[in-house]
Amino acid sequence: MRYVEPVFRPPSEAGSFLLQATVGCSWNHCTYCAMYRDKQYRVRPLSETLEDIAMAGSAFGDQVRKVFVLDGDALAMDLDLWEPILQTLSTTFPKLRRVSCYATALNLLATSQQDLERLRVLGLKLLYIGPESGDDVTLKRIAKGATSADHVEAAAKARAAGLRQSVIVLLGAGGAARSVEHATASARLATAMDPEYLSALTLMLIPATPIYGLAERGDFRLPSVDALLRELRIIVAEASPSDAIFRSNHASNYLPIGGRLPRDREAILQEIDAALSGEAPCRAEWSRGI
Repeated sequence: MRYVEPVFRPPSEAGSFLLQATVGCSWNHCTYCAMYRDKQYRVRPLSETLEDIAMAGSAFGDQVRKVFVLDGDALAMDLDLWEPILQTLSTTFPKLRRVSCYATALNLLATSQQDLERLRVLGLKLLYIGPESGDDVTLKRIAKGATSADHVEAAAKARAAGLRQSVIVLLGAGGAARSVEHATASARLATAMDPEYLSALTLMLIPATPIYGLAERGDFRLPSVDALLRELRIIVAEASPSDAIFRSNHASNYLPIGGRLPRDREAILQEIDAALSGEAPCRAEWSRGI
């Protein structure tokens, strides 16, 4: 396949065919994110995208069960591009079970309810949405471009269209100064968005990002490892989605854990408490990454 590198996908899409229908991120202002900073957002020509599907079909055929559509927020594509892509994926991969992509609250709110429902009928099943925080002060500081209320509205819109959601929160996004506020509000947002999947990642300061510059000047300070674990504990203790698979298995995290919320809340809290007390090891710094 042809890719404009680098490309990124969620951990749960490790076995998926990665289809690059867009390049970069249509927003690309988040202060912590370096993933698409060197890319100018564009939609690839439809002919190229369909050629990539054909190449993957020839190479992998009925091996493909899942497809993840790149890059940063492919939902920003118009329906007249999504429709032939999804139709071609369906005919090319007979055992295809799921198509997914990243999405933002901004492009969810900009997409009509009718179009979202049409996308679901055509085969788009899962959206990865990263509010990162439920704290509006933090959201403004990290230039997310949407408020907590925007994310709740976007989630409701996706749910009404029958689209499943994987919501991502970012430990440390509020810095040391708003660690508790960030975690508490993120738990509240996770409850309100009520996703099928909930993931926690950990902020890593990447050179060339605005937040890295703030940290260099002393205007932003990451929480300590213990404080990050306490953020994780607050989120697990206070988030009450109906029934969400919870994971903190991203390489950025100090403590890879998982289960279902609220069903496994107490067991997960015990694992976090063991790490906080030193009874259970955290991931070594050298082994963390994005």
